[in-house]
Amino acid sequence: MKYLHTMVRVTDLDASLDFYCDKLGLREVARKDVPAGRFTLVFLAAPGDEDAQVELTYNWDPEEYSGGRNFGHLAYAVDDIYEACQRLMDGGVIINRPPRDGRMAFVRSPDNISIELLQRGEALPAKEPWASMENTGVW
Repeated sequence: MKYLHTMVRVTDLDASLDFYCDKLGLREVARKDVPAGRFTLVFLAAPGDEDAQVELTYNWDPEEYSGGRNFGHLAYAVDDIYEACQRLMDGGVIINRPPRDGRMAFVRSPDNISIELLQRGEALPAKEPWASMENTGVW
């Protein structure tokens, strides 16, 4: 058995690609438009880890999705948790759970999917402004 991907439904494909690719740093590895089914599938992966993918499913006809929090979260290891969070903040992403411990942070996608960022290896020493930053919203 081999893990293939996690599917996430998105309401705005452009906003989702901006978040997952331009801000979070994933890369598009495949795309499939299915006119008969009126949907588009976009497969994303972290650079160097193309075997673990996120499948964005965009239905062309508007639908309202709920229960994003019930999904749980996607998790990615990052080389520098502080740099990753700063890059996301600079891109306009709210850090819902800052990396106060130098180990873990949470953000949300445009469709309210929770994304956990984990420091690769040992936790980094606590430092400001992260150490005293409060949570924002839910994560």
